[in-house]
Parts: sequence; C-alpha cells; structure tokens
Amino acid sequence: MKETADERFKRIATLRTNAILDKIKVLGKLSNRQRYNYSDKDINKMFSAINRQLKEAKAKFEFDKERKFRL
Repeated sequence: MKETADERFKRIATLRTNAILDKIKVLGKLSNRQRYNYSDKDINKMFSAINRQLKEAKAKFEFDKERKFRL
C-alpha cells in the first residue's frame, strides 16, 4: 500500500519532532551548576539562537498564500 502525502508528513513530522524534543532534554542537563559553569549571557545567547531558528521554521508553515504583491 502506498503512503499518502498526509501519512508521510505525519510519520516524518513525528520522528523529527521527537528527535528535537530529545535534544532539548539533553540540553537541559547542562543546567546542573555543580558540573557546569555558565553565565546568564551564555544562556540568553543559546536560547536566542534556538528561538530564532524556531521562528524561521514556523514561518515557513504560515506563509499567506492569498497575499498579493503591493507597493
């Protein structure tokens, strides 16, 4: 049986989302101050980069197809 585009999207999106969530959990382990030394600046820089990339990825899904060119 051939996989539909919807089924393929759901399968791949689930795999990729779970992989990202796992990496975020691993990143959270760096919060242990007994093992690691970091500043608020370091943390802000890390999460700013993550948030920027997340916004860029989300924007790709929100493109308004009805939008017309205007000057």
